[in-house]
Amino acid sequence: MIKYRMIREGAARAVPGLEFHEAMPASDGELALAHHPDYVARASRGELSATEQRDIGFPWTPQMIERSRRSSGATIAACRAAFSEGIAVNLAGGTHHAYADRGAGFCVFNDSAIAARLMQAERRASRVAIVDLDVHQGNGTASILARDDSVFTLSLHGENNYPFEKERSDLDVALPDGVGDDDYLVALAAALDKLQADFAPQLLIFLAGADPHEGDRLGKMKLSMAGLAARDQAVFSFARLHKIPVAVTMAGGYGRDIEQTVAVHVQTIKLAKLHAIDWNNGRGD
Repeated sequence: MIKYRMIREGAARAVPGLEFHEAMPASDGELALAHHPDYVARASRGELSATEQRDIGFPWTPQMIERSRRSSGATIAACRAAFSEGIAVNLAGGTHHAYADRGAGFCVFNDSAIAARLMQAERRASRVAIVDLDVHQGNGTASILARDDSVFTLSLHGENNYPFEKERSDLDVALPDGVGDDDYLVALAAALDKLQADFAPQLLIFLAGADPHEGDRLGKMKLSMAGLAARDQAVFSFARLHKIPVAVTMAGGYGRDIEQTVAVHVQTIKLAKLHAIDWNNGRGD
């Protein structure tokens, strides 16, 4: 959990001109856009079973549920801000293993699915794409949105990594253990081309996981810092080319050296800031 404080402090030092805002907690009604009301109520009251808490990966506390609500609220806020700024970043989020009726894999509520549906309800965008570049498949997101043609789920992930029983996204790109920069970037470029050809989104929610990094304990991929910068730039350039607002979430990162994981996330934020300037300068193109 210390990672998130370190990301904020690192971003404040490394990226001049950022505006920081405290996230508001997502309401029961907002959470219910992606989750069963019974699950929201039981999670909020601390009534999750021992098995449900074990699946999530940490025990229930009032602070845990408050943080989970605010993590979803931050993705909502980032999506709203992206429509005026071009890009905005949640310094946490990317909780893509949470299903409609349960949490899993350190994820309580699925912030991307919630925010996507709320942006549609607010009539900001009718077509939303979730571009999930965490090393693990966004199984909860795929499940929640499986029958929703208005949200496109794209996941590049490790074929042999958690979750071992995958769901079906709109576009899954399963990559082998040890994949490096070049092969990853080729696969990403093809996936983004297909996303635009098949869907033409009006908003991107980008899960910029740090866990594809070669130093990650759980990732099994071999992307360098330069490769991850090229990954982020590919997404941001795609969005700028097609004039699509982008909300970024940090998603996973489990480096052997936590400073390295934080450096990957801060690099994403640096590139996002540059993209925001370029996006705003180029709005009239």
